[in-house]
Amino acid sequence: MKFVHITDTHLVPPGEPLCGLEPSARLAKAIETVNRIDGDAAFAVITGDLSYHGMEPAYRTLRDILGDLAMPHHLLIGNHDDRESFKRIFPETPVDENGFVQYTLETNVGAFVMLDSVVDGQSHGALCDNRIAWLDGELSRLKGTPVYLFLHHPPFDVGIGSLDDCKLEVPEALGQLLANHGDVRHLFYGHVHRPIAGSWRGIPATTLPGTNHQVGLYLGAEPTMLGSHEPPAYGVCLIDDETVAVHMRYFLDESARFDLGSPQSKSAASPDQLAQPPVSMQGQA
Repeated sequence: MKFVHITDTHLVPPGEPLCGLEPSARLAKAIETVNRIDGDAAFAVITGDLSYHGMEPAYRTLRDILGDLAMPHHLLIGNHDDRESFKRIFPETPVDENGFVQYTLETNVGAFVMLDSVVDGQSHGALCDNRIAWLDGELSRLKGTPVYLFLHHPPFDVGIGSLDDCKLEVPEALGQLLANHGDVRHLFYGHVHRPIAGSWRGIPATTLPGTNHQVGLYLGAEPTMLGSHEPPAYGVCLIDDETVAVHMRYFLDESARFDLGSPQSKSAASPDQLAQPPVSMQGQA
């Protein structure tokens, strides 16, 4: 199976900039690239911070842009989102019995379990007793099925102080629950605006850049969260019975694709001397 992972779109009301950029234009370009190059994906998952202020006009813009996506999409919320505003604009998104945006997507490669880690009015995340109980019930129901877990906040430190200060709080309950069930193959998260691969308690975990702005790579305790204009990307995820592979698609990259075995690639003094036009990427995984 192939699916697309997008995160931290941070849409704002029309005409309002963010970090010197236009988030809706960035997301629209990402969607255009998904359709053109990765349109054979089964679906897309967006792991929260859909909006920047949690305002309904931003969610309406998101709905309009996602209307152009050539595949189904599945949404999570993040700390910049407002749960009730989101539900008003996306009423079809499933919620659990307590109103949290949590649900399970069952596929031929396993179950994709979406979690709501939002704490109203706070940057950090948490899974309250009700949310943990819901997850426990789902994992019990899915016993023996491969599970892919999605949430906005990482349940572990990534080494960037300002992000570690607003990760998922009290992750021990989640960690113990996952250890007890043992069927989770991979954890996908957002929030950090960086391409990061690693593992947590033996479970592989990945995240990726946002579609608008990024967080600079300053390891340790910096005085404030430092933004950057590093390239945005979305994830192209490939899953089979034995493997999970996650690629980054830097959707603003327009550099040439060229034959690495060609004479030009060995002798060109600059990128401009490489063979043009670039090799088509149409339909590539």
